[in-house]
Amino acid sequence: MLENFVSNAKKFGFELEESVVEKFQLYMEALLYWNQKINLTAITSPKEIAIKHFLDSLTLSKYLNFDAHKRVIDVGTGAGFPGIPLKIFFPKLSLTLLDKLNKRLIFLNNLLKRLNLKADIWHLRAEEGGQKPELREKFDIAISRAVAKLPILAEYCIPYIKIGGIFAAMKGPDAAKEISEANHIIDLLGGKIENIENFSLPDGSHRMIILIRKIKKTSENYPRKIATIKKALLKLK
Repeated sequence: MLENFVSNAKKFGFELEESVVEKFQLYMEALLYWNQKINLTAITSPKEIAIKHFLDSLTLSKYLNFDAHKRVIDVGTGAGFPGIPLKIFFPKLSLTLLDKLNKRLIFLNNLLKRLNLKADIWHLRAEEGGQKPELREKFDIAISRAVAKLPILAEYCIPYIKIGGIFAAMKGPDAAKEISEANHIIDLLGGKIENIENFSLPDGSHRMIILIRKIKKTSENYPRKIATIKKALLKLK
């Protein structure tokens, strides 16, 4: 798995040092071990984990600058994707991980200690965290992968970023309809779609990254409770 991961990463422009590869190996071992106790991932093949979780997460850095001065929040991080792979590759990155399930955060705490990495961890629903003064409009970049449809995800994530910051939504190949449905709420939240990146992973699976720039302050009315968000979306259909 390691040789395959290193060679595939190199094709994408990532030169992985031995110490970095060792951390990814520890990550995989911990993920597979803990996955027997709690549901962290449906992907259990080491080769698929390396491509669909690790390499997929790193691809964000092809389109965003994750230098040491950036504050990044991973909203609905789950088993730590994409935040922790980015932290492994950019160890000086200021990373915050947020998830609603405490059992996942217990895993992440354990993992970070094992990897000798530091990150802030918050046990909150995404829409709750966006109303907290300690988190609201405090980040340069918000990232999220496979959490919700874009109209909901935008409302979850845009409140976290500063004016001028970026929200990066990691999506599969069928996100065109989601983008159309999300345009109105993105505008209300103070965002603007800046770019849409399309690419394929080495296994042929297609990916889309939607980059949304925050151009004005988000109204204090957002984010709303999830029931309110879903009700509003139904009215638009």
